[in-house]
Amino acid sequence: MRDTKSIFFKYFIICAAVILISFICLGAVLLLVSSQYFSGEKRDLLISNVSNAAEEVSETAKGSAEAISGDAVEDILKSHAQSIGGELFLTDEDGVTVAFTGTRLSGIVPKAVLDDMKMSATYFSSDMEGFLPSERHVSGIAFDIGSEPFYLFATISLTEQDSYIWNIMQIFLISMILVLAIVLIIVYIATKQLTTPITELAETATLIGRGDFTQRLPEYDTTEFDILGKAFNDMAVSLNNYDKMRSSFVANVSHELRTPMTSIGGFVDGILDGTIPQSEEKKYLRIISSEVQRLTRLVRSMLNLARIESGTVELKCAQFSLIEPIVDTLVTFESRLEEKNIDVRGLDVDRVIVYADNDLIHQVIYNLLENAIKFVDKDGYIEFGFDTHDNMTAVSIKNSGEGLSQEELPQVFDRFYKTDESRGKDKSGVGLGLNIVRSIVKLHGGKIMVRSVKGEYTEFVFTLPGKPQESDGSTKR
Repeated sequence: MRDTKSIFFKYFIICAAVILISFICLGAVLLLVSSQYFSGEKRDLLISNVSNAAEEVSETAKGSAEAISGDAVEDILKSHAQSIGGELFLTDEDGVTVAFTGTRLSGIVPKAVLDDMKMSATYFSSDMEGFLPSERHVSGIAFDIGSEPFYLFATISLTEQDSYIWNIMQIFLISMILVLAIVLIIVYIATKQLTTPITELAETATLIGRGDFTQRLPEYDTTEFDILGKAFNDMAVSLNNYDKMRSSFVANVSHELRTPMTSIGGFVDGILDGTIPQSEEKKYLRIISSEVQRLTRLVRSMLNLARIESGTVELKCAQFSLIEPIVDTLVTFESRLEEKNIDVRGLDVDRVIVYADNDLIHQVIYNLLENAIKFVDKDGYIEFGFDTHDNMTAVSIKNSGEGLSQEELPQVFDRFYKTDESRGKDKSGVGLGLNIVRSIVKLHGGKIMVRSVKGEYTEFVFTLPGKPQESDGSTKR
């Protein structure tokens, strides 16, 4: 099983590691700077004091080597030893100690060390080849008293440097622990606040995945999370609407299927058990046939709609005149037009060229004209309009009549939607015609809208391309 850790844990560990590494690097730099500072300070102190001490010793001796062993020279060395916090000792040319402060050092200074001494003070860190008990800060200078050479050395223990650095590091470590504790608490709180929206998102997504589409995320102060929250809420709204549409679709399909099947079953049973007299059988068989045709139209419409929405419809686009399918459809409805004495207007125009699938557009014209003829008033009119702009052709189909209310307009393209008026006038429709029209128009890259004035007219306007687009082609959509 894969070992996974929360984003909170990973983010907190990363921040803590970065802070800790930063403190370690800072401590190393502080240690180096402190060490160099201490060494530089002690070097300058040793060089200054050993130079001054040599000068004072030379003046006190007044050119006489015998004066070296006097109390005056010893006082000079002690004074400077106190100034540096260390020890001074004076040797002759053979490296034998002739004056000193503190504990007398046994042995003699190696000749190699004496040979490196100059008339100006030098500094080094060494145990002088074992002459000193341990490595120390050392400054030495060579000078003459009379004709005899002498060597003066000043030393400071490295323990003082170690103590100095350790004191600084102690202060640094205590400060680091306190600051690190405070920073980690702040990082913990900040990380918790930063990851809270992610946790809420995961919990909300889980609830939505279980079917609760009413869940919503709150607004966040962080821009990125606020954008994500709004996008997630929009998705939840869409899923909620889709779920309602699905439930409504299933309910409507069930209703539309149940009604004709109930009629068919009842009439068939009546014929079989003799409830319906033989003389009336043809009448009820015609009703059964009508209901079967209604079921066929419903299934065909649902299949067409499913094919369009699934993208399996293959568009066979070509340029053709839109007048031709309009005239063909009007011929189909000729008897109904004459029955209502409908005046057809707006077809006395030149060829209106569109680039579309002829069969699908024929279905659009058929559905819109069927709807217009169904609701046009007696002795009314159906009027066509055409307008071309920016390679898009707008087609309008307007019919006089009762029209639609403002509340009904937004719903006319919904599946299975029927106005109260249409439920009385339309016994054969299934409420999918206008929904299919909208899907076909959108498939061609066009738009469709409806406008109406109650008691005057209803007008549908849709757009189609007039010629092929650069990316267009007869491809499966």
